[in-house]
Amino acid sequence: MANLVETAKTKEEALIEELGYDDHFHDHHHGDKYQSSFVSKYIFSMDHKIIAKQFLITGMIWAIIGAAMSVIFRLQLGFPEESLAWIKPLLGKWIVVDSNGFGTLDPEFYYALVTMHGTIIVFFVLTAGLSGTFSNLLIPLQVGARDMASPFLNMLSYWFFFLASVVMFISLFLNTGPFSGGWVAYPPLSALPEASSGSKAGMTLWTTSLVFFVVSVLLGGVNYITTVLNLRTKGMTMWRLPLTIWAFFVTAILGLLSFPVLVSAFFLLMFDRGLGTSFYLSEIFIGGQALDHVGGSPILYQHLFWFLGHPEVYIIILPAMGLVSEVLSVQSRKPIFGYRAMVLSILAIAFLSFIVWAHHMFMSGVNPFISNIFVVFTLIIAVPSAVKVFNWIATLYRGRVRMNTPALFAIGFVSMFISGGLTGIFLGNSAIDIQLHDTYFVVAHFHIVMGVAAFFGMFAGIYHWFPKMYGRFMNETMGKIHFWGTMIGAYVIFWPMHYLGMIGVPRRYYSFDTFDAFGSFDGLNAFITIGAIITFVVQLLFVINFFYSIWKGKKMTEKNPWKANTLEWTTPIDTGHGNWPGKIPTVQRWAYDYGKDGKEFITQVTPLAEGEEPSDH
Repeated sequence: MANLVETAKTKEEALIEELGYDDHFHDHHHGDKYQSSFVSKYIFSMDHKIIAKQFLITGMIWAIIGAAMSVIFRLQLGFPEESLAWIKPLLGKWIVVDSNGFGTLDPEFYYALVTMHGTIIVFFVLTAGLSGTFSNLLIPLQVGARDMASPFLNMLSYWFFFLASVVMFISLFLNTGPFSGGWVAYPPLSALPEASSGSKAGMTLWTTSLVFFVVSVLLGGVNYITTVLNLRTKGMTMWRLPLTIWAFFVTAILGLLSFPVLVSAFFLLMFDRGLGTSFYLSEIFIGGQALDHVGGSPILYQHLFWFLGHPEVYIIILPAMGLVSEVLSVQSRKPIFGYRAMVLSILAIAFLSFIVWAHHMFMSGVNPFISNIFVVFTLIIAVPSAVKVFNWIATLYRGRVRMNTPALFAIGFVSMFISGGLTGIFLGNSAIDIQLHDTYFVVAHFHIVMGVAAFFGMFAGIYHWFPKMYGRFMNETMGKIHFWGTMIGAYVIFWPMHYLGMIGVPRRYYSFDTFDAFGSFDGLNAFITIGAIITFVVQLLFVINFFYSIWKGKKMTEKNPWKANTLEWTTPIDTGHGNWPGKIPTVQRWAYDYGKDGKEFITQVTPLAEGEEPSDH
């Protein structure tokens, strides 16, 4: 009997080896029978590549909406003497027109636009759009898996994001307006429905939307982590993973540990709003009347929010770092410099990101001694970031860089990360932050280092992996116009804001008419607004290029057009669900064997030569 069982096991293992399922148990997902109809293939798809496209296109739609909002409120800031009555047909009652026909943006709606712009870009675009797209696209392909560990949970992850999007979009059309208390939603504005019109139903929908969003993040994160740990193909050790996978893996861990804290903060907020509790409220007066709330503290909310808020910065930037590392190595035809240092710096950033949150709270009345501790860790976190910058520059040094659109955006990312990161050193020092807090210096810093830099990483990834997603290339000329327009436009918008901040111009102000001291900067505000309009138009060029190239772009004629080493370029051009038609390739070496043994590149599946040592750096 024992021999029969052993023989059966041997035959089963041989069959698995022959079919190429490698104990991943994904054979029941492979093939066209699984996706027979349009709805099951493109709508409720369980193919990670289709889900990646869903995240990307939904994120792009939100990016256009969020960027358009910024253009509208910049018009008010840059040209307060000009009438905005011409956009009343679009915005309706939110444009206030006086008896002379002069239109201005309603102050309440101005703050709603600022709030929604921040919420949309941070969560829906740079978290779901960036991480959701490329984690889904690349993790199974680069680790050698048929699909995610749970394709069904992966599908649910997207649809919870879509549900969050629908709820947030509905809030834009409420009679009382969308939430207008800032994207950080500090109480008491967020905790008291009577505080403003935007704090009524708009705040309720805003919170509901973000809870659905967090569910999406958690479902995706569990899948990403499980897939990386359990579904790597034979030979794919952790030290042979591309840096993209390390970045997505650590990002998923950050999300699982930090986003639930945000949900807890929101639940306490909803209790204060609807159940009469006092977690965040105390001694509040409205219209001269004292409310019943006693004993709470808004500082508690700040601690809970920023415990997510600072890891969120790295949830956004780490995937971009991973994409840029891969693109720079491939396009410069050189191994990534200091692979292990890059991995360790990702891990160090992840760890330190959890112990620097209170640097957002230097002005909130926290104990100065506690502030000093957060100053130290904030400055320390600059060290692993600097290691990454040095390694990117060293990778480019003396490389045969193809100056195509993916490479340009990757290099642009490094530029933006250096520029924005250096200004973070100022804000990380509590003594200097007292002067710069809540000024345009802060706006400039986080937009460059987190917003624009992350977008550059995302664009580098889209241009680089577009052939893998759609079997065609994006137009290179339009891509380079997009790069230079965005690069110049970003610096035109945000570099002058540093100077506005240094002379004390506060952020989130609807108008500076009552401040004589700031009147001399009207020209600079107009300059920034013109830059914002032009940069927005350039992004529309990217959207046109993207959708045009899906159907009309230059066709991909070889499955490895970039001459890259990683596994996704070993799949067929028209990659079906299951990724590899036969056996999953076995990995023989690390992902960065460029310019070795007289060869331009050596893929991860190329067997080692006799006597060759594996390059596990």
